Amino acid sequence: MPDSAEFAAVSPTAYADAQLARSQFMDLGLRALWSPMPRIAGAAYTVSCPPGDNLMLHAAIYRAAPGAVIVVQAGDVDYAMAGGNVCAIAQQRGIAGFVVDGAIRDIAEVRAAQFPVFARGLVPVPGRKQQLGTLNQPITCGGVNVYPGDMVVADEEGIAVIPAADQEALWEMAKQRSDRDEAQSLADWQVSHQAKVEQALQSLGFEEGGL
Repeated sequence: MPDSAEFAAVSPTAYADAQLARSQFMDLGLRALWSPMPRIAGAAYTVSCPPGDNLMLHAAIYRAAPGAVIVVQAGDVDYAMAGGNVCAIAQQRGIAGFVVDGAIRDIAEVRAAQFPVFARGLVPVPGRKQQLGTLNQPITCGGVNVYPGDMVVADEEGIAVIPAADQEALWEMAKQRSDRDEAQSLADWQVSHQAKVEQALQSLGFEEGGL
């Protein structure tokens, strides 16, 4: 089985080309909160939080294994799930990064520390710590059902969630596709691409027209 570093060596776009289902890519509202952010990959440690409460994410940073990506189903975007200190502790503990379907704060501190965070945005108001949610249970984040141990690959192109049962096969397909693309010149790609375009047009009955 490939390790997290090997998964991180391949872009989410290559996993898309390797036929990872569209349903396994988070919606475009989740984005890198500083740039340029390195690509991260790691096993999902899943968290769900009730609206306005961030207790479970704060608990997760002490429970997730080094190398994990903490993936959070927040209850809303009105309160910050984490700030600079929480991100700093997670970084010290070896957490690869956060993917938060919600908001965080203290982005200047997070950016200065170079801790990877993907979220919907920023809000200065902190959440409370008064309610239980779940840890390491199935959640929904960015429109994707995420299970503990799924491989999360995230960069500026997007966020892929690769189910545990498919990880080895999809990585091999994506790696082969990535290696093939890197070895191909733009001129060779253009020849192949133009042939495919013309074939598609012809099969659909396209006729040249216009002035």
